[in-house]
Amino acid sequence: MAAKIVVACGSGVATSEMVAAKLRRMLAEKNVEAEVVAVDVAHVEDALEGAAAFVPVVSTERAYDVPTVSGVAFLTGMNQDKELDRLIAAISG
Repeated sequence: MAAKIVVACGSGVATSEMVAAKLRRMLAEKNVEAEVVAVDVAHVEDALEGAAAFVPVVSTERAYDVPTVSGVAFLTGMNQDKELDRLIAAISG
């Protein structure tokens, strides 16, 4: 079963969908199988059930018991490779 990665932004539409699509492409290029879902922050708690990693694009008010990597890195491209490596390590462990 593929690891579940949750990407969250304020509305769950534009930004999280864009980062989720980019992650799907980048993971596929590295032959890493994962289910990447985009949600709004209001629904993140439910979405994280069974998730292997969390990629927030906005600041969240609380910390979750799921490995977290910076979604902003995938939005801006800054430190993107480092965060991708962290994400792959998190879902592979």
